[in-house]
Amino acid sequence: MLKLHNMYKVYSTDEVETVALNCVNLEVDQGDFVAIMGPSGCGKSTLLNIIGMLDNPSDGNYWFFDEDIAGYTETQRSALRKQNIGFIFQSFNLIDELSVAENIELALLYHNMPAAERKKRVTAVMDRMGIAHRANHMPGQLSGGQQQRVAVARAVVGDQPLILADEPTGNLDSVHGQEVMELLRSLNKEGTTIVMVTHSPAHADYAHRTVNLFDGHVVTENTRAA
Repeated sequence: MLKLHNMYKVYSTDEVETVALNCVNLEVDQGDFVAIMGPSGCGKSTLLNIIGMLDNPSDGNYWFFDEDIAGYTETQRSALRKQNIGFIFQSFNLIDELSVAENIELALLYHNMPAAERKKRVTAVMDRMGIAHRANHMPGQLSGGQQQRVAVARAVVGDQPLILADEPTGNLDSVHGQEVMELLRSLNKEGTTIVMVTHSPAHADYAHRTVNLFDGHVVTENTRAA
């Protein structure tokens, strides 16, 4: 599905140059579940942003479905991102003024889709995530676990083949964190490719493979037995 080759990301100011990614090589196959781990500041979020086409690399190649997109413009990246990638964030990123159903439907407004089809998809994904009874509630009326379920629903309602999750359990207690991880595992078993940044070894164990970063390098890569 995607391949990074000799990937560099450098942030420069007038006074300092920071190398966030240093010659990273990574492949993710369709249907894979990859956990990215490492200490704070090691480049995990930068790597996820480049995979998610939210940022461009300073150097290197990025093949997405066999097409090198490293030099794409923001407009090109945006079009490709909307069709192929769903995002789950640590902070949920729900809009307080919108209901659960409206927050989920927001992800479909960028697609050329009739309103009736949007409603149908939103209803189906709420049922799937066990939050249909909260459809008209506002985010502030939900628990943290319920808010993250809404965020997961928003990420998958468009049927994108790739989900990127940045510390998806970071703001949850252990019980709700495990619930979210079980949701991600279920989605992966149904064929969705997942790349997840996490600090939790227990949650990394849900993945097929763990990639460890340190100072912008991939230092180890471990694959779990089936």
